[in-house]
Amino acid sequence: MLDAAKLAMADLGNGLLTLTVEDTQGDSAHASELSMKAITTGAKVVIGPTELPAAQHIAKLSGPKRPPVLALANNFAGGPGVYAVRLSEADSAAAGAAGIAAKGSKKFVLLVATGSNRSAVEKRVANSLSIYGATLAVTIPYSAGDGGTKAVTDMGSLVDAPDAVIVASGDDSPAQILAALKSKGIPGRTIAVVGTNRWLERPIEPLFEGAYIATLDPRETGPIADRFKTAYNYQPDVNVAYAYDMVALTAGIASAVGPDGFSKQVLENPSGFRGSTGLFRFRADGSSQRSMPFYRVEKGALKLVAKSTSGF
Repeated sequence: MLDAAKLAMADLGNGLLTLTVEDTQGDSAHASELSMKAITTGAKVVIGPTELPAAQHIAKLSGPKRPPVLALANNFAGGPGVYAVRLSEADSAAAGAAGIAAKGSKKFVLLVATGSNRSAVEKRVANSLSIYGATLAVTIPYSAGDGGTKAVTDMGSLVDAPDAVIVASGDDSPAQILAALKSKGIPGRTIAVVGTNRWLERPIEPLFEGAYIATLDPRETGPIADRFKTAYNYQPDVNVAYAYDMVALTAGIASAVGPDGFSKQVLENPSGFRGSTGLFRFRADGSSQRSMPFYRVEKGALKLVAKSTSGF
């Protein structure tokens, strides 16, 4: 995050903005301590922490006088003034489901790896499908231990002829569950498979072929990554792009409306903001909404199907 802050400040910083960077060391307790310290020492806005438990802790404890918190953590309803930034698997799964539902598919099955945030993924997917008159027929947790074979067998007995199967693999590789689906002829002519952004944390495998995924646009995050490699001699992950965007956002607000301009009205602007991670906006409950491209895996690469799965 330090390098992201340096680069964003060099690009967009101004005399109205002073940035202090603290290393949370990946520890939730330390992150909470540093964030609370920033909140109580007159900061106009707090960027971070990256640790989800720390962000949730701050959302519960923060009082009415604390500054806005732009939490670089997975998307969650943090509460008024605590805004989650990162694209979560639930966001990607919901957007991917919407992309397929928009084409006329009506009946969906959700397969969720054990240990993933099942309730969050299920809720977001169901809400997204309802917009298109589609339904989530069933959610089935699966275990990587048995390769997902039981879940796929259960799916066959629980749901007759689904239009699409969504696979939220969480921290695990989706390869095993995809192999189990392939043994049943899925994806096929009438059944689509929808993946998530978590799949792309690994190299694209042949088993991914034909699946649909809604995720960030690499053409937007790519230039930032290239500049980091040139400036700091390493290839950053997408989290660096989120940090860059939040520093750039605060610099832009400070420049446009002054250092006291980090109000609810400004941050919850319904038109949203555009950064290297695409178009996004913050909701009143602290969660974020992203408009992201929709892809199909073809010949081992992402092929653009639609520029966006949804608008604002």
